Amino acid sequence: MPPTLLLIDDELKIRTLLSRILSYEGYEVLQAENLAQAGHLLETKPVDVILCDVKLPDGNGLDFCLSVKQQHPELEIIMLTAYGNVSDGVQAMKNGAFDYLEKGEDNERMIPLLHKAAEKVRMQKQIHRLQEQIGRQFSFDTVIGESEAIREAVRLAKKVAKTDASVLLLGETGTGKEVFAHAIHAESPRALKSFVAVNCSAFSHELLESELFGHKAGAFTGAVKDKKGLFEEAHQGTLFLDEIGEMPLDLQARLLRVLENGAFIKVGDTKELKVDVRILAATNKNLEKEAAEHRFREDLLYRLSVFQIQLPSLAERAEDIPLLTEHFVRVFCLKSKKKPLKISKAFQNALMPLPFKGNIRELRNILERAVILCEGDELKPELLPHPSAHHAEPAGLTLAAAEKAQILRVLQLAHGNKTQAAKMLGIGLTTLYQKLKDYGL
Repeated sequence: MPPTLLLIDDELKIRTLLSRILSYEGYEVLQAENLAQAGHLLETKPVDVILCDVKLPDGNGLDFCLSVKQQHPELEIIMLTAYGNVSDGVQAMKNGAFDYLEKGEDNERMIPLLHKAAEKVRMQKQIHRLQEQIGRQFSFDTVIGESEAIREAVRLAKKVAKTDASVLLLGETGTGKEVFAHAIHAESPRALKSFVAVNCSAFSHELLESELFGHKAGAFTGAVKDKKGLFEEAHQGTLFLDEIGEMPLDLQARLLRVLENGAFIKVGDTKELKVDVRILAATNKNLEKEAAEHRFREDLLYRLSVFQIQLPSLAERAEDIPLLTEHFVRVFCLKSKKKPLKISKAFQNALMPLPFKGNIRELRNILERAVILCEGDELKPELLPHPSAHHAEPAGLTLAAAEKAQILRVLQLAHGNKTQAAKMLGIGLTTLYQKLKDYGL
């Protein structure tokens, strides 16, 4: 669609000539002989760029420029000033004009200048569309629930989203901490910049250091070329540090330095780099207790927890389970290319008492399984996992069988991630592998 230009001049010959020239350049041209007509056109037609004379029969174009920019900041205005009248040009710029032209002397500048103004408007529209898309995909509207607990968490997150403050998201595994991190970024001034996430528990010490800060070629065995770290990747954007409580103490010291002055040094380098990054962090640990027991730096805790948000467990917002169920069933029906399934009252009644130790993540997994298994048009209780998977094991079950069942359950919650499963079980990774071998899993 061609850009629309509003030409405001009281001289008919000038309007006719310029209108013809600008039409050849690909503009849709609207004409007004005075400010009253121009105001009416602005109310009824979409306009991208205005070319406006300073002296008009019913007012001053400079005052009009100021008024239009206040009401329509997305528009760009180029003023036509009298020959040699520099003061008009200066005032035009102060009033928000894109630029100004001297009548009769700047004809060669006019077309390139109009193209620049139209391109700026086009880019601003594109940015606005991107912001809307990002907002729809990751906004707080994606947080489902009407309980007071989740509403309070959203209210706090919305308040802090507009700032650059560090945020510490607290809550059990599966409560939606990453969803909140995405939403905070999407509604922040950094929304069009990078959102970079890293799970601090998923890497060894050396790998995590390299991932965060990058490295120079030759810094260690296998470092064959320079690598950008996540801090560099997130420059002017947001870095989300999930499971921050698992970060080794010496890396915590390096993180603290970045938080204090935005500076860090790559592994194997001597040159200091500066970045502008907002930090969001999350953990299911009690960091105050960890700090008291010297497993987490107290000074880092203070810097990270400028603003804390506690996300409720599913047990604390049980009234949201029906809403979440409807949402996930709809999503998984689309994913499985199935017709929308009804949710029987018996299914919902059987679902509600489950403990959901994995919170929303566990609910999601249970519902996806039920949708996949469903062969009719309605979800029924028999599609839910056997109660023994959620409650105490029945009497007479051997200790080995109970342990095997628990390992299977935790592996399911961890989506097969053995490192995460070992942490959830409170055992070493080597021990877990041995048990998997012993039980033939």
